[in-house]
Amino acid sequence: MDNYLILPALYLPPISFFSTIRSSSEPILLDRYEHFPKQTYRNRASIYSANGKLDLIIPIRKGRHEHTKMKDVRINDEADWQRLHWMSLQTAYRSSAYFEYYEDDFAVFYQQQHELLFDYNVSQIKLLLRLLKINRQIGYTDSYREDYAPEIDFRKSIHPKKENPGGANKPYYQVFDNKHGFIANLSIVDLLFNHGPQSKGYL
Repeated sequence: MDNYLILPALYLPPISFFSTIRSSSEPILLDRYEHFPKQTYRNRASIYSANGKLDLIIPIRKGRHEHTKMKDVRINDEADWQRLHWMSLQTAYRSSAYFEYYEDDFAVFYQQQHELLFDYNVSQIKLLLRLLKINRQIGYTDSYREDYAPEIDFRKSIHPKKENPGGANKPYYQVFDNKHGFIANLSIVDLLFNHGPQSKGYL
């Protein structure tokens, strides 16, 4: 199992998630059994709006137990989050060069209800790898393990409050950078909608 990249299943993952994948030829192992940590990219994505950085947060159902395995985390569809997230993405990126090119690929995630956060995130990760033309095998953990080697374990390092791993700080054109300047390590869709097929080269 040590010949894998150990990664969390994130919502519209940040650029650092994919630059980490690009920096290695190892297959991906997504952790299903980690305890769901709050205030991370697992249910949060950051995009560039007209007012600057905007966090899109998927509401989750509160369980009876404080520690819920990632594979068991349920999305709370009582909130109107899908419509709000899709409106935010449209407003932020409608004028970008490639939004319309990819629009139909992402719209489906905001038109149908999804029960489990892990499955929802994995479906997006698979789509994004395909759009980025990154051919990588994806596997899943069958139990929780703490002691992976640090050089392959990125479950805690790809985090909103930590320094960006990989090449996620290189500037590229963003729709609103004339207003707020370059914002590093946003969701990969910021790069994809602005640069389309050239995005893989940035990574």
